[in-house]
Amino acid sequence: MPMNETIEALVEMSMLRQAKSAAEKYGGQGRLWQRPYAETRPRVASAVAPVWFTAYPASIVTRDGNSVLSMLGEQRLWSALSSIGVRGIHTGPMKRAGGYKDGRYSPTIDGNFDRISFDIDPAFGTSEEYVALSRMAAAHNAVVIDDVVPAHTGKGADFRLAEMKYGDYPGLYHMVEIQEEDWALLPDVPEGRDAVNLPPPIVDTLREKGYIVGQLQRVIFFEPGVKETDWSATGPIVGVDGVSRRWVYLHYFKEGQPSLNWLDPSFAAQQMITGDALHSIDQMGARGLRLDANGFLGVEKRTDGPAWSEGHPLSVVGNQLLAGMIRKAGGFSFQELNLTVDDIAVMSKGGADLSYDFITRPAYQHALLTGDTEFLRMMLRTVHEYGIDPASLIHALQNHDELTLELVHFWTLHANDIYTFQGQTWQGRTLRTHIRETMYEKLSGPSAPYNLRFVTNGVACTTASVVAAALGISDLSTIGDEEIAAIQKAHLLLAMYNAYQPGVFALSGWDLVGALPLEPEQVADFMRDGDTRWIERGAYDLTNAAPGSRYSAGGMPRARSLYGSLYEQLENPDSFASRLKRLLQVRDAYGIAAARQTAIPDVTSPGLLVMVHELPDGRGTQLTALNFSLNPVEEVIELSNVRPGPVVDMIAETIEGDLGEDGKLKISLDPHEGLSLRIVGALPTL
Repeated sequence: MPMNETIEALVEMSMLRQAKSAAEKYGGQGRLWQRPYAETRPRVASAVAPVWFTAYPASIVTRDGNSVLSMLGEQRLWSALSSIGVRGIHTGPMKRAGGYKDGRYSPTIDGNFDRISFDIDPAFGTSEEYVALSRMAAAHNAVVIDDVVPAHTGKGADFRLAEMKYGDYPGLYHMVEIQEEDWALLPDVPEGRDAVNLPPPIVDTLREKGYIVGQLQRVIFFEPGVKETDWSATGPIVGVDGVSRRWVYLHYFKEGQPSLNWLDPSFAAQQMITGDALHSIDQMGARGLRLDANGFLGVEKRTDGPAWSEGHPLSVVGNQLLAGMIRKAGGFSFQELNLTVDDIAVMSKGGADLSYDFITRPAYQHALLTGDTEFLRMMLRTVHEYGIDPASLIHALQNHDELTLELVHFWTLHANDIYTFQGQTWQGRTLRTHIRETMYEKLSGPSAPYNLRFVTNGVACTTASVVAAALGISDLSTIGDEEIAAIQKAHLLLAMYNAYQPGVFALSGWDLVGALPLEPEQVADFMRDGDTRWIERGAYDLTNAAPGSRYSAGGMPRARSLYGSLYEQLENPDSFASRLKRLLQVRDAYGIAAARQTAIPDVTSPGLLVMVHELPDGRGTQLTALNFSLNPVEEVIELSNVRPGPVVDMIAETIEGDLGEDGKLKISLDPHEGLSLRIVGALPTL
């Protein structure tokens, strides 16, 4: 194919061209000026969809001949999800991802987070089926939540045009042309690959020569010999002008995910990402959007030490622009931001409406594994210390990623701060080390070999396998009916922790079926680059669509399901889904998602956690009491500033006595049991 035809075809395919063309439809129109957009609106967003089902397209088992999207849009499935209380479905990234070169597409390397097109990936279905899913969700008073990836793309047409120095495409990426006289500094690209990761000494040299900003604050997905820095180099590439060039480009994540440049004179990145977001809302019918990896939009050279690459003001500004545009278009956004609590708080001011609760997620897992809630109480209080409304958080069970144990808050800004924990003082860095070592010991290794460490980030696991580790189960093949009942009980405890506080509650398909991790041999090909997370992404069959199928349509091996299909569970009142349904009915009836958290009381029983909330519309005080330990709890707690009155068990719908003037309330809990109590206040006594 002649060069001009190749360029023309690539431009036609590129996301930047699609975004620029779409932008012409908005100019001079009044539509984008009808809604408030400058400030975040977390409680509006959580009111739209207070319970989310988070799907992972590659893991969904479908009937023969049916697509993932057609299955997710089925009437019967939505009747089941709606009956449980689901008001939103986060589909996960469904647009085409991976790479494109020499007329051929290559598959995604990171679960479709390496986007290269606005079109739906044919592996999941069609654009028409996505729109149909949006309509079916709306018919059940629910919304669809899509993804936009503002930090990077895959190596599609846009990146190939950038490599060939065409138009303003190089401005899309944080990529730098290396002069030919310095090519000797760069390693050769291995046969069969189009880039090579740069070792730290070479990155340092390129920094000294004024090419790049140097090493970053941390290397995400660090793997010796695979990814030792955030920089890779291309081989020689002939540009549209006939000149051969080698580029060095930034990628916070995998080599095939080149980072976008959010401060280039072309402002190409802003155009492309905004276009992608508006396409999802206006063309696909999405109401919400996840801003993936949105904390990594700014990078800056520093005189000493690593480059400034986290908590950068450019990330704040970029998120305000993108989130504001989404609100202008009538949608909402959320950020999956694993940074310090400081950064999450700052990024939430004018940025995404909601934030994934990375603040307490590892802490509640720590509570279950140790039977001690002290660290969890510390992190719940930290939320308030930084002025974060718990209702702005997405409190979730398993997602597609590992259980992150980076504890960034104690690693960077607060490494030297002093904390009190377990009766002694700790520096932030030593507290982080202690918590991590405790969790690694209990969650993986000889005691739970089925959970695998994921580089330096955390542990690849499912919620069911976290519970199994907490219960001391070392061999998943020994799990029988008794063990399943124990796992289900603790799983519901974790669901109650997340659901019985203000904000969004989210759970995955793996949670709904009680999926266990895969054996590493089953996903060996996926794990060649050290990405152990594939063991937690086993295929699951929500609807019993293909009982005999061993793989999902996306090629994932089927995981063992402890609870069975959603339909089977809803016919059994004692199943996980049926019990969860009851919990969520109570949550919805009393408006717990819209409550205001007023206290995290001190307790004497190690396993006890108490959260106190003021219910909306004057419905009284709600108290969530959870026992994370394997021992019974009997304790009297003191509630200040709570009006005396009858104490109602909200789930059992029974009166459990009265709260007196002294504010003392007795809590009795069996192992891994939870209570939701309401103090009605001001009712006449008998």
